Amino acid sequence: MSARGTVGRVMSLARAAAAAAAWRGHGLRVVLANGVFDLLHVGHVRYLAGALSLGDRLVVAVNGDRSAAAHKGAGRPAIGEGDRARLVAALRGVDAVVVFHEDTVGALIEALRPDVHAKGTDYRVETVPERGDMERLGGVTAIAGDEKRHASRDLVERIRGGAGAGD
Repeated sequence: MSARGTVGRVMSLARAAAAAAAWRGHGLRVVLANGVFDLLHVGHVRYLAGALSLGDRLVVAVNGDRSAAAHKGAGRPAIGEGDRARLVAALRGVDAVVVFHEDTVGALIEALRPDVHAKGTDYRVETVPERGDMERLGGVTAIAGDEKRHASRDLVERIRGGAGAGD
């Protein structure tokens, strides 16, 4: 697959940091978004589209399996980190995907130095754990996407319970 193909967009933190530095060097605004992205749904797509609208290049950090399980609980994630990363990388507008294993993206913010760290609408700027890291580095924290009405946990429950799909 080409460098712009899905596989080429899933990369190491070192490669993503080099790409982010090059983009900034060309005057482009780099946005970092992050999440588990288990059972990709329309809420994820809207969040990432909103994040991209805050800049020119979008780097997405995907929680590794252990980190995702710690955040989401037993039996999660339903899809392994490699497949989740490739699914996110296949979305239009995503320029780079990095899998991370820490509890927060603080270390990624240090390495990538994004102009914007975008979180979904289940946060407020004041509640984003990495807000201080962004302020210290001269970046901003922003909330992106639409009202949180979709959740992977709801999809998992519907699948387990056999209930019909929503909108």
